[in-house]
Amino acid sequence: MTPRDSSCGCSAGSSTAAPRSGTGDTAPCTCTGRSPRGRAWAELLRLPALFSVPGDALAGTAATGAAPNARTLLAIGSSLCLYEAGMALNDWADRDIDAVERPHRPLPSGRIRPAAALTAACALTGAGLALASRAGRPALAVAAPLAATVWAYDLGLKHTPAGPVAMAAARGLDLLLGAAATTGRTRPALPSAALLGTHTLAVTTVSRQEAQGGTPLAPLAALATTALLTRVVTHRPSERRGTTALGPLGPGATRPPGPVLGRKPAAHLSPARPRQESGMAVTTALAAAYVAATARPYFHATLNPSPPLTQRAVGAGVRATIPLQATLTARSKGTATALLIAALAPLGARFAKKVSVT
Repeated sequence: MTPRDSSCGCSAGSSTAAPRSGTGDTAPCTCTGRSPRGRAWAELLRLPALFSVPGDALAGTAATGAAPNARTLLAIGSSLCLYEAGMALNDWADRDIDAVERPHRPLPSGRIRPAAALTAACALTGAGLALASRAGRPALAVAAPLAATVWAYDLGLKHTPAGPVAMAAARGLDLLLGAAATTGRTRPALPSAALLGTHTLAVTTVSRQEAQGGTPLAPLAALATTALLTRVVTHRPSERRGTTALGPLGPGATRPPGPVLGRKPAAHLSPARPRQESGMAVTTALAAAYVAATARPYFHATLNPSPPLTQRAVGAGVRATIPLQATLTARSKGTATALLIAALAPLGARFAKKVSVT
């Protein structure tokens, strides 16, 4: 459920591609670790990207107004399994292309057998569906089309115009999975799913030109999408017109010329207002973190849509999923959960210094 990148797993947190030879092949990965086989699986599954997954279910739960519970944890486990199934299946489906364009990847380099990657994809898909079924029928009703979308993307839609839309749908369904598992309802979470899916659509569109570069239109559109999403998630509905401390004014009524004896000012009539102000401040701060994560890489890729800068923009877009999830959660009055999601960002960045997130 994340766009793939052509950067090497040893990029030390950077999305810059390894040096290319005259034939266009990337240099093989030269990093070493305690377990070369474990390293290969970490690269295949892009393990640091897992930090961008729990926020989907948590944001979906917050959108329903419910608190996370045991079924939410089952939804997160299901999401993690289906996400990793997509990663393994992605490399299995692209093994012939990677043999030419990315020979350092685990399958073309021979560090992992194609049959093992396909087996892992099947097993992880089964595990994801099993966990969803434990969370209840509503959760399974969302997880099943989510799994189908992941497989359809990797096996057929990825290289078609429908690819970015399928990827966006997968992210949106993943958010709805949390709502369905926790409360059995998905309708309240549809707006949040649409916003998260729009971000994913923009990132995936940019990723389609990361190997050879392309036009500045895709990163420019992603930059505009970031601005639009930020405006939407931080928009504060204005108070109803014609409302006073005494209540809504009826047709033809006039506002009292001064304060009414025995009445406190309107600001003191709502004990929840300080909490609302605090929640809005957290939402704004998290939205600013979302913009900070994406604006500069998108802008640089717009000025120079070369493969290295485009890859860097894609990596930034994937990592920015976490602050966007946190913003959506805070916007739904889930401040504590939003801060928990935001804390995953530095952890993901730390592990991404060892294995690329894309």
